[in-house]
This record gives sequence, C-alpha cells and structure tokens, in this order.
Amino acid sequence: MNKIALFFFAVWSFFVVVRLALNWDANEMIFYKILSDPSTDAWLGRDDYGRSILARLIDGLINSLTIVFIVTLVASSIGIIIGVVAGYFGGKIDQLISYFINLFMSFPGILLAIAFAAILSPGKLNLIIALSIGSWVSYARLARAQTLITKNCDYVKASKTMGSNDFWILKKHILPALQTPLLVEGTYSVAGLIIAEASLSFLGLGIQAPEASLGGMMRDSVRFLLVSPHYAIFVGASIMSLVYCINATGDFLHKYWNVEIIHDR
Repeated sequence: MNKIALFFFAVWSFFVVVRLALNWDANEMIFYKILSDPSTDAWLGRDDYGRSILARLIDGLINSLTIVFIVTLVASSIGIIIGVVAGYFGGKIDQLISYFINLFMSFPGILLAIAFAAILSPGKLNLIIALSIGSWVSYARLARAQTLITKNCDYVKASKTMGSNDFWILKKHILPALQTPLLVEGTYSVAGLIIAEASLSFLGLGIQAPEASLGGMMRDSVRFLLVSPHYAIFVGASIMSLVYCINATGDFLHKYWNVEIIHDR
C-alpha cells in the first residue's frame, strides 16, 4: 500500500480514537460561532448550526462505514450463494440466474439505489435495502466465473471420482477458491458504496438529520461555499481521502493476489 493511503488511514484512525476518547458531542450547537473558522475548540471549524465539523465528519464516517459493512455483508452473501449455485450446477439454473444478472446489470447501480430509496421512506434500514438490491450482482458474477473455473480443475474431478458429494466439494474446494478474488472485489465495492451512500444522503434519501452523514454535510456545505469555503473543502477532502484509501487497499490486495497466482504456477 502506498504511503499516501497509509497517511490517510493513520489520520482517520487518530481522529476516531480522539473522538471516542474525548466523547465529543457532534450535535452541540454554539450559535455565536456559526460558520467559524478552524480553531482550538473546533479543529476544522463549525457548520451552519455551530456544530464541530470534525466531530460530525467522524460520526458521519462511522455511520457510513457501518451501513457499508452491513450492505457488503448482505450483498456478498446473496451474491456468492447465487453465483456458486449458477456456476456449479449449470444448465437451466445457470441460464435463469445469468438472465437476472444481466437484467440487473442493464441498469446503473446508483440509479437502482435512488429509485428504491425514493420508493422507501428515508432511514438507515431502507438505505441498506436500497444499496443491497443492486450490489449483489458483482459478487454473483465473480463467484459464478470462479466456480466455473474451479469445478473443472483436476483435483475437483478427482474428488468427484472418489465419491465426494456436492456439499463436500463446495465446502472444501469451491468456496476456498473464492476467498481471495472476493476479498479484492469487496474492497473495491466498499469504495463504491461509500460514494453511493453519500450520494443518497446528499439527495435527502439517506441518513436523516440530526444524525451526521458525509453526503448530508456536503449538501449543507454547498450553500455556504462562498461564505465559508473551508466547510465544503474539508467535507469533500474527507470523502476523497476515505475512498482513495480504500481503493489503494484494493489495488494492494489485487497486486498481492496476482503475485500469488504467478508464484503458484
């Protein structure tokens, strides 16, 4: 992992630890300090309600990562099951599942999330549902492709010849072969989900006030761009640094995986 990503990771970790240790109140309003510049009591300044921007950024980070973690867990579980079933058993099951995968892929994931988030009432649970609906597709495609490759390997054929049942083969051969590529895919998906969650919150379809969200803070900061540019700059830089750090982690894991494959050959 490059040094810039490690730096961002260290900065975010430091601020989270300080936030938890000092127990900052992200909703504390000091009206005579509205849109004030960075100072010792508010390191990144204050927003349009006099709340600490740093404290709300950290709370927004925690809320965003919590939602993204749950969405990733749900979407990956559904996608892996669907992809493995399609790739391993093949036939009409594979054709039917592939049809639905292609159907979901024909719509941009963010548009699907916006549509379902608009239909459902705003809130964390509905936000998780909206983001999960289209996120399983990438896991299903990868799991299916990797299963098709693995089930044709000689050691899997030998295991079948020796009388191993499907459950044993899936448990001992297919699923272990999925771990590394799905780990890389999950890392990239997390970065995309953070942007998607921030986008929905920016549109008012995600986390609702007074809870902090990165997208909601970006929406609020745009209104005061000329008066207090530091507000939008800090929020935008925070989202950018977080996504960059996660993408760099994905690149590192991808390169490490490639080195392992070459070494094994």
